[in-house]
Amino acid sequence: MERLSVSKATLGRLPIYLGMLRELPPDEYSNISATTISKKLSLGEVQVRKDLAAVSGAGKPKLGYVTQELIEKLEEALGIKSLTEAVLVGAGRLGRALLEYDEFRKYGVMISAAFDCNEQVISLNGKTEILPMNRFEAYCKAHSIRLGIITVGEGSAQVVCDLMVQAGIAAIWNFAPCKLEVPKGIMLQNENLALSLAHLNNQLKNQDQEEKNGRKGV
Repeated sequence: MERLSVSKATLGRLPIYLGMLRELPPDEYSNISATTISKKLSLGEVQVRKDLAAVSGAGKPKLGYVTQELIEKLEEALGIKSLTEAVLVGAGRLGRALLEYDEFRKYGVMISAAFDCNEQVISLNGKTEILPMNRFEAYCKAHSIRLGIITVGEGSAQVVCDLMVQAGIAAIWNFAPCKLEVPKGIMLQNENLALSLAHLNNQLKNQDQEEKNGRKGV
């Protein structure tokens, strides 16, 4: 089936819609309107209508969308009708936490194997195998792996990134707190947890300061 052409910004919001729709009681929401979706997610109604129209067309007057059909359209647009295999490098605490996170499967990704250079964490008996790094390239090529996750430290991240590119991986999700260099055509998504937390902490402090200033003005 031909993939839909959806803008990057819209694509980033589709998982939000999908997650919310999946949690709705089906007996209460056989149909749902863009207005209801926008209110539940605190998003602009015009934006919601545009996003949904890109994958499912316009809803019917007074009825909105058939909820299950909309879920299927969103899954199709996100390419999660079938599972994409991914590999993870770095089976430390963060890496193992990601291996235990079952929600990835709901969005079309299965971490089929993890790799580490520490022999003490190598395990073939867990839910996800943790294999030695000397098997990395052969495994990726044998399983046609195109998606990789980096959860090693900053000092090893570029080396791991280069190994992933060499093994044929085209999309990399990087949790190392550093900038990686990748060839043109390789997709790279950086996830800096410390930076995200610092940003949230800064917002909290700003809010506290605004509340203090408000009380002084009373």
